[in-house]
Amino acid sequence: MEKVHFTEEKATMLATLYGRALDSREADPVLGDHAADEAVRQIDYDFAKLGITRDSAASVVLRAKPIDGWAADYLRQHPDAVVLHLGCGMDTRFQRLAPPETVHWYDVDYPEVVELREKLYAAAPNHTNIGTSVTDFDWLDQVPSDRPALIVAEGLTMYLTPENGTELVRRLVAKFPSGELICDVFSRLGIKAQKLNTPVRRAKATLHWGIDDPRELERYGLDLMSSLDAAHWSTPDVMARLRPFTRFQLRTLKYFPPLARMAHIVRYRF
Repeated sequence: MEKVHFTEEKATMLATLYGRALDSREADPVLGDHAADEAVRQIDYDFAKLGITRDSAASVVLRAKPIDGWAADYLRQHPDAVVLHLGCGMDTRFQRLAPPETVHWYDVDYPEVVELREKLYAAAPNHTNIGTSVTDFDWLDQVPSDRPALIVAEGLTMYLTPENGTELVRRLVAKFPSGELICDVFSRLGIKAQKLNTPVRRAKATLHWGIDDPRELERYGLDLMSSLDAAHWSTPDVMARLRPFTRFQLRTLKYFPPLARMAHIVRYRF
């Protein structure tokens, strides 16, 4: 068992890992992330204190599912791509998507996160961990710039300041000849309501960057392709797999657009 001691926002990554693990234990899981469940069983940590239940775990996998789908679509079209998984935490997206060896995948997060990842997840020839804050921009020098790029940032943007976030976008767009950015964003109301977010509150983390209209990022060289608010993350077949209370919550959300727009999953090209 690996002892884990993370502070502030670094601890929230354990909440999303646990959410995916709980989903994998369902009879008909949404994501089926069994690697996440294996990791949870190897980590010596009181996951119960994170406040993630079988019902609330749905928000974790409902966000990850369309991101996985868009990422897989890009890699089918660009089997020579480089992937930057920013603020990866303990996510097992590399294992879920199993990209071909012609794709080189970089998982980027703090050194202590990378240290735990390397203890729990098997190495692969087309995979590299980079231990750094994503806003210490020198790490970009380790990544080749002559290939199309898929950049995935799940559960990251809201922890950045607007200044750091926009500078990161500028640098990514300038580095690669072409690519896509797939991420999720919170609205400014979502930032104001952060104390209602149980994992964020219990981790004593702080959210900073709110984006009301995903087209705001187009001024930094991006072109918005798709945007899904929280009421539209699940398809009918996914909805059928959810627990009754979760289905009720999602149906109700459609009648309260400001709440649904507190979180978006977005896909940009550049």
